[in-house]
Amino acid sequence: MDKYLITGLGNPGDEYAGTRHNTGWMVLDALASGASNIVFQDRRYGFVAEMSLRGRRLLLLKPTTYMNLSGNAVRYWLDKENIDQSRLLVVSDDLSLPLGSYRLKASGSGGGHNGLGHIQQLIGQQYARLRMGIGSDFARGHQIDYVLGRYTAEELQLLQPAIDTAVEIVKSFVLAGIDFTMNAYNGRARG
Repeated sequence: MDKYLITGLGNPGDEYAGTRHNTGWMVLDALASGASNIVFQDRRYGFVAEMSLRGRRLLLLKPTTYMNLSGNAVRYWLDKENIDQSRLLVVSDDLSLPLGSYRLKASGSGGGHNGLGHIQQLIGQQYARLRMGIGSDFARGHQIDYVLGRYTAEELQLLQPAIDTAVEIVKSFVLAGIDFTMNAYNGRARG
């Protein structure tokens, strides 16, 4: 059975639940909620769940290493499960994209994102990433407060369609591959 590692970046702990920096976790929660009997278990370096999708096995990972050390979790689970890096998709928040938008890329730099940057340090740039726009509505010097702030109800209404689309993107990545999925979805993205 083909195996894939789908990683949603975020921080553990109730104080981070619902924050912009945990958007990757929110996407994985939405993906898991659409399947039956999916339960995240506290395992090494993260909360891990498994699901199947048309004969493929998806390992869902929400790292508990805190954002800046996300690469530790990704590298560990790739190695432990013997998953090829071409079957890794990382979902993260992105300040440079408008709230409710998204962008799928086959590879690239961390773009200033600490979680993506640490993954790049440990495994390189050759992995797919889905960047979820969180906007940049903050005063200069208050970036940390913004990304660790919780979404408002109005913001969640703008974000939810993008989360729903992100679930479709994950499934398309697994079933049809990165090139098809980028062509199918990036043109539809806001921002």
